[in-house]
Amino acid sequence: MNSKLVLDLAERAGWTGAEAALGLAVVEVADLPVWWAAPVALVAASAKSWVAGRLGRKGTASTLPASKDPASQVFG
Repeated sequence: MNSKLVLDLAERAGWTGAEAALGLAVVEVADLPVWWAAPVALVAASAKSWVAGRLGRKGTASTLPASKDPASQVFG
């Protein structure tokens, strides 16, 4: 398997896990019903993508460096 693909997969899985954990932690601390974890995780994912799109490579929501990001590859 391509190492860039593995890094991309790991980045996406890691961020998804972190966002889900954050959602669960927020509903636990706030004593909310557990179904609120999904909207909280959605807000966290959107915020992460927005920040990454402005601080990282323009045009992507990736937090990987351009040299490791499969979206940075030029095909042709």
